[in-house]
Amino acid sequence: MMPSMLVAAGLGLAGSGYATAADYPRKPIRFLMPHPVGAGMDFVSRTVANKLTEAWGQQVVIDSRPGAGGVIGLTLAKKAAPDGYTLVPTSIGPLTVNPSLYRNRNLPYNTLQDFAPVTSLISALNILVVNPAVPAKSVKELVALAKSRPGRLKYASSANGNTDHLAGELFKKLAGIDMVHIPYKGGGPAAIAIVNGEVDAIFAVYQNIEPLLQAGRLRVLAVAVGQRWPTLPDVPTVAEMGVPGFEVVNWYGMVAPAGTRKAVIDKVNTEVVRIMRMPDVVASLAKNGMVPFTSSPEAFGAFMKSEIAKWAKVIADANIQID
Repeated sequence: MMPSMLVAAGLGLAGSGYATAADYPRKPIRFLMPHPVGAGMDFVSRTVANKLTEAWGQQVVIDSRPGAGGVIGLTLAKKAAPDGYTLVPTSIGPLTVNPSLYRNRNLPYNTLQDFAPVTSLISALNILVVNPAVPAKSVKELVALAKSRPGRLKYASSANGNTDHLAGELFKKLAGIDMVHIPYKGGGPAAIAIVNGEVDAIFAVYQNIEPLLQAGRLRVLAVAVGQRWPTLPDVPTVAEMGVPGFEVVNWYGMVAPAGTRKAVIDKVNTEVVRIMRMPDVVASLAKNGMVPFTSSPEAFGAFMKSEIAKWAKVIADANIQID
């Protein structure tokens, strides 16, 4: 379930070169984003940046530093001054999947030690779909089909270790089935593969496949989140269709370099939570298959910790490794 909206208050201490709640912000703010321009995180970051600029009268600049699954950007963010003028909008992968995905390599940051949680931002919908030729019209029928054909059904992902891959592995584990993972280079190629019948199923980002759904080229079985999606109330969840415990929250959030004043973090949290509840922002998010998903800094920190533990087990059980 999504964390409840709790906005914490705090007091900061004055320090040379460091912001306090009373005078923050007094200069432009940088959003150091470890994702490419044009991605879903870019859309959310720019939405928040524009609203913060309007509210505070200081420019919020997007500094996109993509690469290596978010490692490049977060490594730079770790080294930034903890003065409140570098904030990091990022997602589930760099913060809570990479610590386990890079277990055999030297990940140059520690999520829980090197970053201070600010707030979660949004949840983006992942949806289980199959090619219409697959003789399964529900999750229960798909599970039964997979059990009757162990190792023969295939599911796609946008890349090894991405959310859609992890969702597939969690589904396999909880449903007790054997399906073959086929990774592609991006959500587009993965969607083409399932339309062409190269694979049978995918836990796709809803925004990426909506046109295919509207055209009837894919069949929807369920949403991957823990409760029914507001804009798709008639589509059941995977859990309620016979796979209890299945939930994949494809979330974005915001952190700051460790050591950033609590008073500043609380001030940013309060304003960002307010922005994410604005009717025009909610409507814009809905058009892109997203809903607000905000929390207090403390709740977001606890959530990240639980996500790291959750995906560590899935990754270890499935022996997922980066190339």
